[in-house]
Amino acid sequence: MKNKPLIIITGPTGSGKSRLSVMLSHRIGGSVISADSMQIYRGMDIGTAKVTAEEMDGIPHYLIDIMDPEESYDVTRFKTEAQKAIADIYEKGRIPIVCGGTGFYIQALLYDVEFDDEGADPDIRKRLEEEYESLGPDILFERLRSVDLASCEIIHHNNKKRLVRALEFYETTGSPISDHNKTERSRHSAYDHAFFALNIDRQLLYDRIDARVDQMMEVGLLEEARQLYDRGLPRENTAMQAIGYKQLFMYFDGDISLEEGIRLIKRDSRHYAKRQFTWLRRERDVIWLDREKNDEEILGDISKELKERKIL
Repeated sequence: MKNKPLIIITGPTGSGKSRLSVMLSHRIGGSVISADSMQIYRGMDIGTAKVTAEEMDGIPHYLIDIMDPEESYDVTRFKTEAQKAIADIYEKGRIPIVCGGTGFYIQALLYDVEFDDEGADPDIRKRLEEEYESLGPDILFERLRSVDLASCEIIHHNNKKRLVRALEFYETTGSPISDHNKTERSRHSAYDHAFFALNIDRQLLYDRIDARVDQMMEVGLLEEARQLYDRGLPRENTAMQAIGYKQLFMYFDGDISLEEGIRLIKRDSRHYAKRQFTWLRRERDVIWLDREKNDEEILGDISKELKERKIL
């Protein structure tokens, strides 16, 4: 029996994934599921480059604007919600297209990764969290580097949750969590899928990221971040770790100038794109798309691949 189809369009931040997913949806009768860990939050529109109603162009989108920034969201919840969305899309006779750049989310959904208590120890986690606050992220990051270099290439040193989790797993099991994740990636997918990733010249991408940050500031990112800041949200909240808001909060606190905040947003966005590339190059079955081509040419390449694989 043929598995049901699932199409993935991913790539680094700023590579034009959202527009392509909408265009492809029109062509094949698809609906889009966002695999972005920050676009799920209401009120965080500009800084997350959230697709607008106009840009959706009548295509149904799932897992966007479903939570308030005060709420916690993680990969386990994403997987559950995304599976519900897929079932709803199939029921309506459409094709699910997963679009986003949060690699761990895509991996969990595609290969049905199980999230159990392996490598979990509340006491160790609490100690590591306290050390993160008292010693700072750089100390813990270097500690992780000494035992799990592979994880350091895809985990940002300021990502407290993932950094603590990786160290907790190593201390509990004696093995790097990157090895565990590699094993999980070896699972077979329950879907008849095509995993597309946009490839783009690194310097061109960085230039686009810098220009996009400038545009975000022009259309109101500072005001949007200020509204969140004034809500007094705890800095450890998942939403408050989003690039763009975190740096501007430092400006609101008086720790840095606005110019420095903008510089940090650009720098951290570029670093995030680099980590996304690192993750993608380790994934199997990735079909690379040349971003130097125009959208119609890329859609032609996608259609050809789907036809050859007999996915649709």
